[in-house]
Amino acid sequence: MPNFFLIFCLATAAFGQQYKSAPAGAPPAELSPALSSRLQSAGLKVTGPAGAWCEIWFVKTAPNGPKSTEDAVTLPTIPVGSFLGVIRFAGNGADRRGQPLKPGLYTLRYVLTPVTGDHLGVAPQRDFAALVPVAVDKDPAAQPTLQQVIEMSTKASGTPHPAILSLASGSGTEGFTKEGEHDWTWNTKLGDLPVAIILAGKAEA
Repeated sequence: MPNFFLIFCLATAAFGQQYKSAPAGAPPAELSPALSSRLQSAGLKVTGPAGAWCEIWFVKTAPNGPKSTEDAVTLPTIPVGSFLGVIRFAGNGADRRGQPLKPGLYTLRYVLTPVTGDHLGVAPQRDFAALVPVAVDKDPAAQPTLQQVIEMSTKASGTPHPAILSLASGSGTEGFTKEGEHDWTWNTKLGDLPVAIILAGKAEA
């Protein structure tokens, strides 16, 4: 009996950490026309152990610019600072670092981690999506610098560090899957460009 009880508890705990996805429908009505007109007509809705986790809408077409020659960049044709989409947390959320995020809408901007000692080992790639409150990021056509995006994103995190989600080149096959022990990744496309974004999970480093 004790062994059965232990197995049951472990199975229940594992099940409790599952995340599921479903179509999210149209972009939020409260978004400005400038933002919503750039987004795909349907996004992704993610639910977790405590219920609704987030909804996300990417842009219809990938931002494009001169190809980067920097190391460890998996999406080299996306210019730093580009508008990638919008994410909404129905309740309290969290970024890749585990920083808490308040309920609400955030834009996603493409950033690269700086090549400094502080960022060594953070991820295999340098690509990330920084979250910015929509109240301070109203122009999707704007092309802010990396430092400007970082400063805007600290308004989401409430800390000196920006709020970020891990981003990389994707498999090209649409789907929401678990990777490793705790990361949940959505593979999709920005136009013809495959991307993958970790929507739930926390970096160990």
